[in-house]
This record gives sequence, structure tokens and C-alpha cells, in this order.
Amino acid sequence: MAGGKINLFGLCALFFIVAITLYIFPNPMLLIVVGVIPFLLWGLLRFSFFVVLAFVVFSFFRIHEVFPVLSPLKLPQLLALGSLFVVFLRLFFMQNLAPYWCRQFTYLALFFSLVTLTLPFSANVDVGFKAWSGTYSKVILMTFVVAWMMRKESHFVAAHRIFILAGFCVAGIALLNKASGIGLVEGTRVTIGRDIGSLLGDPNDLALVLLYPLAFATSAMLEKELPRWERLFGVIAFILLFMAILATQSRGGLLGFVAVVGVFAYNKVKSKMLIISVGTIGLLLLFAIAGISERSSGGAAEEGIDESAMGRLYAWQAAWNMAVDNPVGGVGISNFYYNYFFYSAHWDGLNHAVHSTWFGVLAETGFVGLGLFVALVFTTFKVSWKLLKNKGVESLSPGMRVVVYAAPAGIVGFIVSGTFLTQGFIWPIYLQVAMVAALAKHCEKQLAKQQNKMSPFYLQNAKLKQGEPLSY
Repeated sequence: MAGGKINLFGLCALFFIVAITLYIFPNPMLLIVVGVIPFLLWGLLRFSFFVVLAFVVFSFFRIHEVFPVLSPLKLPQLLALGSLFVVFLRLFFMQNLAPYWCRQFTYLALFFSLVTLTLPFSANVDVGFKAWSGTYSKVILMTFVVAWMMRKESHFVAAHRIFILAGFCVAGIALLNKASGIGLVEGTRVTIGRDIGSLLGDPNDLALVLLYPLAFATSAMLEKELPRWERLFGVIAFILLFMAILATQSRGGLLGFVAVVGVFAYNKVKSKMLIISVGTIGLLLLFAIAGISERSSGGAAEEGIDESAMGRLYAWQAAWNMAVDNPVGGVGISNFYYNYFFYSAHWDGLNHAVHSTWFGVLAETGFVGLGLFVALVFTTFKVSWKLLKNKGVESLSPGMRVVVYAAPAGIVGFIVSGTFLTQGFIWPIYLQVAMVAALAKHCEKQLAKQQNKMSPFYLQNAKLKQGEPLSY
């Protein structure tokens, strides 16, 4: 098959397994199944990247919870199995997965190793192991898989279009819930799937999920060489995402929105002072439009520093105390909530979430873990920014430029909004790490080709082929 060599030993083993199965279960129906298997394998290999991408979309955007009618199909589980099967086939049978390494992966591997090795020393081992085995280990595994599977321009273009479409769907359902008064927190803040315990049932987490497709929608909206229909869809998606983020009334989400838009403005507007002024005024207007003052927590009715802000400060203080007490490994992944009582100086009878990615990582992995996590985020942003500033980017196709321009905006949105939202051990940053690593690898090859074509040797050969005299 194209793109790799079939492992002869593996193929023989496959036929042997089929033969043994038919011998043990001599049922004629098995022959039909065996006849379908080659076509199924061909489809999985031919569209292997899209199997992995579908798993990422369902996991990140929680599509099966946005549209509950899909829940009985168990699509995330099926797509997870399909993704692992595809990786197995391409790694051992086709031998064309071609893994590679980069600096971000080094920090990612070190951070994951720290979380794993300190797991037995968690304050509550059962809680930590459940979080590690249930979600975190799968996220890390798929981070590498996504990065290694994204190799073609069509992969990046399809990914950014699907991300915008998924964000469009999530934002649309959020606005419908707002209009219908479904799942509202504090009477005004929109959520999705709160009654079924969805991740999107928290308005802050919903806002952060919407920020990533917002970066791609903004990029598509501003890319003049895209087809008109695609730019128009980018505009519509941008408006819906913006309205949905407003409906969450999440201060972290609004700050993230300003950060995402600010990155694009920084690259388009020469006067940085103008950007800062307009951004500050715009943020104040957004807070007013979103109705933050009407929230029952963190509203204008609360005197001084509001209850919501004070709750965060108390939680951050507790996180600091946890890290001081456990500087190397923290209290363990997902253990902050269950240890709040022991480390908080302001106990009100309830445990609280940390409401900060950075303080959450600090509390649950210690100072060492926070250092590795910050290094992971910083190097990922640095790579994406260098790509954005590379003059050769303009030679890429419009679809690729959308991804290049959106990458740093998405990371900045995470950095800013993550200060007030807890997202250190789930998809948002890890998906961006995978995207940037794959993007850097692909663009490196494409830009190298462009540079080779512009080299004196190439130009001289081109002139010779055209019959033109060389000038020195």
C-alpha cells in the first residue's frame, strides 16, 4: 500500500489467526466477516488520520454530550479503540508511522513521568490513579499519536475546518440552552449537559473549549485568499463563538477572548499602544455586555473584592501551601479538591476547586511539575510564534496559513484564560502541543523546499533549462 511497506511476518500472522479462527469456529458466516475485513482494514488505513481526528474532536468538544442522542453509540470508546488499532497497524504492519521527537515532547515526557512516578505518594492514591488511568494517560498517548499522524497539508486543513465546525455546533447548542433556560448556573450562566455531569456543564470550562475554535475562526475570517464561502463561515462561527462565550459570563473566558483577538491585532496593527488602549476599553465593555455584574457570585452587589474572587484567592493560597508541603510531587493528580480542608486557612464548610491551571498544577505536581509544565507551554508558544514570524509563511497555501496564524493565538488564549480555569490535565493544552509540533515539522519541510527553489544553484539550473544565458 502507498506510504509504507507491509510487514510480511505480520501479514502471515494475520492469515494464520484467521485460519485458526475458521478451524475452531467453522461457521459459514465467518467467511463473510473475513471477506469484509480487508475492506475494513483498507478504510481504516486509508482514512487513519480522520479516525484519530474524530476521537480528538469527540473528546475535546464532548460532541456526544452536546448531542445526547449520540451517547448510546459509545462513539468516544469506539473511536479510541479504532485509533489504537490504526496506530498498531501503521506501526507494525505498514511501518509508516515515522515517529519523531522535539523539545516539547521532552518536557511532556518528563512532566508525565513525574505525575506517574509520584502517583503512589498521592494524598489519595485511588483518586489519583482513577484520574491518571481514566483520562490523563490517554490524553498524553493521543498527544503523540496526533502529532505523528498529522503529516500532510490536507490533514491540517481538514483539522482546522472540523475544529471550526465543532465549535460552531457547541456554541449553537449553548445559545439555544441560554434562550430556553436549560442548565443555567446562578440563573444566567449557560452550560451544556450539566444534568449528565458533562465537562461542559461548568460555564468556565465551556468558555475555554470555545476559545480554541475561536482562534481558527478568526484566522479563517482574516485570510483573504480563502474561498469566499470559507471566510463567510469563519465570520458566522466567530460571531456564534463570541456570543456563546459572553453567555457563559466567565471572566476567564472573556479575558481569553480578548487575548486571542489581541494576538491577531498585534500582527495587523502597527501601534501597540492603540492595541492596549482599545483592548482595555473593549474588555470593560465585554464585562458590561456579558452581565458579569448581575452574577450572584462575583456580581456588583458584593462589596470590595467579590466572593468569587476571594474564593479563588483562598484556593490559590491552599495550592501554595500544598506545594510547600510537597515540593517535588505535590498532593497528586486530582487531589486538590479532597485536600482543600487540610491546607486552606479559610474553611467555610465546603471543599473548593482551585480555579487556575497554574495553581492546580503547582498543588498537584509541586514546584518541579509546575516548572516542567510552564516549560512545555512556553516552548510550544515559542515554536508557534517563530513559525508565524517566518517570512516564508506567505508562500504556504491559504489553508496552511490559517493554521499557522491560529496556533499562537490559541496558546495565548489558554495561557490567559487558564489563569482562572482548571485545565492542566485534560485536552486543551495537549492538543495544541500536538498541533504545533506537527505544524513545525511540516512547515520545516515546506519552507526548506521553498528555500532550495530560490537558491542560486536552483535558479541557474532553471535558466539553463529555459535556454537563457547565465549572468554572474
